[in-house]
Amino acid sequence: MNTRFASALRRQRANAAVLAALAIMPALALAQQPQPQGSSAAPTVVTPSLDLSGVVFGSYTYRTDSAGKAAFGGTNPNQFTVDRAYINFRMPAGENGSIRITTEVFQNTNAAQNSYYQGWALRLKYAYAQYTGLKETFGTGSGVTGRFGILHTVVIDHQEQFWPRYLGQTAVERNGFFSSADGGAAALVTLGNKMGEVYTTITNGPGYSSYDKDRFKDYAARLTFTPFGSQSSLNPIIRSFAISPWIYKGQVGSSFAGGGAGQIGPGTNGAITDGMKRDRYGLFAGIRDRKISAGAEWAQRIDDGETGSNTAAAPRVVRDSTGRLVDAFIVARPLEWVNSSPSALSLIARFDRFTPNTSPSSANYAGTTPTINFVDLGGSWDLNQRITLALDWQKQSGTNYPAPVGTNVRAPADASSIVLHFQATF
Repeated sequence: MNTRFASALRRQRANAAVLAALAIMPALALAQQPQPQGSSAAPTVVTPSLDLSGVVFGSYTYRTDSAGKAAFGGTNPNQFTVDRAYINFRMPAGENGSIRITTEVFQNTNAAQNSYYQGWALRLKYAYAQYTGLKETFGTGSGVTGRFGILHTVVIDHQEQFWPRYLGQTAVERNGFFSSADGGAAALVTLGNKMGEVYTTITNGPGYSSYDKDRFKDYAARLTFTPFGSQSSLNPIIRSFAISPWIYKGQVGSSFAGGGAGQIGPGTNGAITDGMKRDRYGLFAGIRDRKISAGAEWAQRIDDGETGSNTAAAPRVVRDSTGRLVDAFIVARPLEWVNSSPSALSLIARFDRFTPNTSPSSANYAGTTPTINFVDLGGSWDLNQRITLALDWQKQSGTNYPAPVGTNVRAPADASSIVLHFQATF
């Protein structure tokens, strides 16, 4: 036999043997697994279930205010945009454990910060592990859940159960009290017999869209009390009533925390090592039902600010400022009040009144206390169980501002828009 032919035949036989071995390995592995007695069936492979859900919402905005038109030569600016797209991944992580990851698609509309990329980008909104224990300890349905990672802050997610997020941010978030998510740890205590919950957090402070900028941590707590939750004989709207006092105690680092030449702070190299106050607290109350969802809120914020250069010639001075927020909203289906049949139509109304500083100390503001008002009026229509369209008129305006003084004291220009929103959930 030709030597070259014999060598090739041996290689083919070897390859065939390897393929045959690979083909029978799964069967050999299954044969080694213990089988249920009295059955020849292969063992069941248990795969943890993945809960995938999400929401996408966007809008078409048509500006109607004179300032907006002036910036475009007397024509009305308008644009289509996808405001947010959230994808939620939830999955068990062993007994009583689970994880949640929520990605967020957003567009950076800050002209000073979008030099790198001006389109839509993807980032993490939530990413945490949680463990639930002490079930039924405090009554039927009770338990304690611990969370660690990028998680919900104290009250914004709670309010979004009453106010539709696709129409805009809640008043607390819109007026910059704090972010809706942040890195940290949290504990959720679910009270028994549908009486409510207690939610506490320790977070970095800057929010999920920023890195941690200082050594300080923020502490927050919310008590949600649902006094009629277990009263099955009452109307569902009354049973849904919830009242939620909350508090947020935080600090931020001084702009002179690193010290420097000529600085006179008490720390090394003249550094200011103490934190500056960043406190918030409020009271929210609401009802939530298909026929009507409504809420009202009072909230206050206290912030320390700095002036001067922390030098002997220009010493650092800390000034307190207190801001106040009052807001209310309603989303109602009036046709369902008189007819039990489901209605696709909802009416929307909201009013926010934010006072940035309740006691301005500058002489420029003598005798005035400026406020910023926001109004939202409109309606929505459910195309189906998952897709909703809404058309509303939104306006922001400043009131009680002093007469313009140079370029430092000016009321914000009125801004009004007609907005067509859409929301799709899956």
